[in-house]
Amino acid sequence: MRNSMTKVYRNLAFAGCLVAGLATSSVASGVEKVHFLIPGGAGGGWDGTARGVGEALKKSNLVKETSFENMSGGGGGKAIAYLIETAKKQKNTLMVNSTPIVIRSLQGVFPQSFRDLTLVSSVVADYGVLVVRNDGKYNNWKEVKAQFDKNPRKMKVAGGSSRGSMDHLVAAQIFKAAGANPKAVRYVPYNAGGKAIAGLLTGEVDVLSTGLGEVLEKHKKGELKIIGVTSNEDVEGIPSFKGMGVDAYFANWRGFFGAPNLDKAKVDAFAKVLGDMYNTPEWEVVRKRNGWGNLYQPKEKFESFLVNQEKVIGSLMKEMGFL
Repeated sequence: MRNSMTKVYRNLAFAGCLVAGLATSSVASGVEKVHFLIPGGAGGGWDGTARGVGEALKKSNLVKETSFENMSGGGGGKAIAYLIETAKKQKNTLMVNSTPIVIRSLQGVFPQSFRDLTLVSSVVADYGVLVVRNDGKYNNWKEVKAQFDKNPRKMKVAGGSSRGSMDHLVAAQIFKAAGANPKAVRYVPYNAGGKAIAGLLTGEVDVLSTGLGEVLEKHKKGELKIIGVTSNEDVEGIPSFKGMGVDAYFANWRGFFGAPNLDKAKVDAFAKVLGDMYNTPEWEVVRKRNGWGNLYQPKEKFESFLVNQEKVIGSLMKEMGFL
């Protein structure tokens, strides 16, 4: 009887340890909550990435609490400056960003660069796309290209960022690869992807240059039409430009940064929890919904990647006349 009771107590003690371990797992990881700082407005790629990652982290119980803050302005510079100026209060903050932090820094849109922040990890790759209205005058890439060759000034191409920025560069790259003059692209800038989509749907512009993740769901619902994607192969039934004879490949990374001088243990914990997220079914739901490719590059790998991208993009921008 005594041995039986001893086994019961041991089992209860073991169960208690398991419960205690589960209750403190997020605390032990160093990431109990994450505040996502988003440098653009609602509906854009940064917004979708931050909220998608937050959704996966919370639903998979990797993080207990998530919150979101949109801070538009200065091509993302307002949020960067805010993160730097308030660094001491931002221990739980991750700022989302992407290729534009490299482009706009080169252009001098803001004085900071990725070197002024703490690099945590890249997370996804989002391909570029050209989009038209379902009820518009263009139905496919062939018709868009024909009109551009005839009179490029009659075609307005929108993007959710300023002239010479990523949406502009991707559109220019596509037309250049098709044998046209990239400088002839009549680009109309909007402040955030959601506003650019609205501009397309209301007829203010003819074509939209944006990221696949921003418009994939609307394409599936028939609210607009994606006519080409800058991947090597077709994606979700959408034709790749390469498959249509246009050698235009581009993948925009999206990732997260912490405040400058963020504690190393906290950086490691952020990077680890983002890495752990990839193994959850909750993340796979978010990833497939947005058409993203996984691109996990933590800390030092992320830095090396950005240094190389800065060289490549800087060269391209000089060639295009954007620098």
